[in-house]
Amino acid sequence: MPILPVVVAGIAGWAFGAIWYSIFAKPWIAASGVRTDADGKPANRTSPAPYVISIVSALIVAATMYYAFAMLEITTVAKGFTSGLGIGACFAAPWLATNYGFAGRPMRLILIDAGYATFGSAVIGAVIPMF
Repeated sequence: MPILPVVVAGIAGWAFGAIWYSIFAKPWIAASGVRTDADGKPANRTSPAPYVISIVSALIVAATMYYAFAMLEITTVAKGFTSGLGIGACFAAPWLATNYGFAGRPMRLILIDAGYATFGSAVIGAVIPMF
């Protein structure tokens, strides 16, 4: 498996997450119940752990999608996007919804996080066929 497409796709998905959670920062903070500092920002924002976990996770998703796309012969950006969208919407998002539902998490949090899983996967899927 070539490294370049996996790394570029993973970084693209991660960067999309940065944009996604910038847009939904306030509702996500409110819905998640994450502790905040005096400025209303997440208290752990200076910790590298969430950032490391998120980039490693995006790289794992990209590597797995690269492997699946090769087996399924998904070679166009459009097919990669729609396949990634389907993976996010039909695999990742339902697992999040199940876990959050049993944990009693707010619907708004489910929608924000499942939305990232869905559209972040679509971004990764669109990037992979570019190589």
